[in-house]
Amino acid sequence: MFPTQIQKSSTGWQIGYNVLVPVALFIWLLPLIAIFMTSIRPETDITSGNVFGWPTDFLLIENYAQVFRETKALQYLINSFLVTVPTVILSVSLACLAGYALAIYKVPFFGKNLSIPLFMLFVAGNFVPFQILMVPVREFSENIGVYNTVWALILFHSAFQTGFCTLFMRNFIKALPFELIESARIEGVGEFKIFWHVVLPLVRPALAALAVLIFTFIWNDFFWATVLTNGDEAKPITAGMESLKGQYLTRYSLYSAAALMAAIPPVIMFFIAQKHFIAGLTLGATKG
Repeated sequence: MFPTQIQKSSTGWQIGYNVLVPVALFIWLLPLIAIFMTSIRPETDITSGNVFGWPTDFLLIENYAQVFRETKALQYLINSFLVTVPTVILSVSLACLAGYALAIYKVPFFGKNLSIPLFMLFVAGNFVPFQILMVPVREFSENIGVYNTVWALILFHSAFQTGFCTLFMRNFIKALPFELIESARIEGVGEFKIFWHVVLPLVRPALAALAVLIFTFIWNDFFWATVLTNGDEAKPITAGMESLKGQYLTRYSLYSAAALMAAIPPVIMFFIAQKHFIAGLTLGATKG
C-alpha cells in the first residue's frame, strides 16, 4: 500500500509538512552554507575565533581569485577533467557492449551456457574491497610505467567501474522486448546495427543516469588519486587540495573556496542530465 499523497492528507499533516520540509532542507544545506561563509571571510576572522559568526568583510572575488593565483587549483581541475571524462566514456562504452552480450547472447561452453557465470563474475568484482588492492595496483602501475600520470587513474578507474556499469546496463538491456531484436534479425540487420540503432536509443536514459553516477564517483575519488599520483602534474582536485594545508597553518578560507569549486562540476553534470537521470533510474521499474 502506498502512502497517502500530501494533498489528500489532513490539514494538520499538510501544515506539518510545509513546516518540516524547509527545516530539513536548511539542516541538510547547513554544512554547505558554513563552507561558503568560510570561503568568503578574511583569515583574520578565523584566527580570531570568528568561525561561525557574521564575517567582518566579504571577500568573495578576492578569495576565489587567490585560489587560482596562489595555488595550482586550475591544474588540478584540468587533471580531474582529463581523468573523469575519458573514464566515463571508456567505462560506459565497454559496459554497453558487455551488457548487450550478456543480456542477448548465450555463451556455449561444452554444452553449458556461460552467460550467467560471466555475469556473476562482473557482479562479484564489485564486492572486492578496493583497499586490499592498493599495494598490487600501485606496484603494477609502476611496472608498466604509468604511475603518477593521468593514464594510471584512467586505466584503473575504468577497470574498477566497468563491472558496476556492466551490471547496470545488462539489467536495462535485459528488460527490453526481445521481439525487437528478433524482428531486426529477420529483416537481415547485422548485430552491430541492431546494437547501435535499436538497443542504444532505447537505453539512452539509462546511459545518462550511468554517466552521471560514474562522473560523480570518479570526480570525488580521493583514495586512488592519492595512491596513484605523487606530484602536482597528475593530481586531481580532490588530492591536490591537500597542498593548501601548510605545515603550521591551514588557510581555511582558500581551502573552503577550493572545495566548493571542486563540487560544482558534478552538480552541473546532474542538472544537465537531470531529466534523463530520473527516467533512467525508473526505467524498467515495473518490469515483472
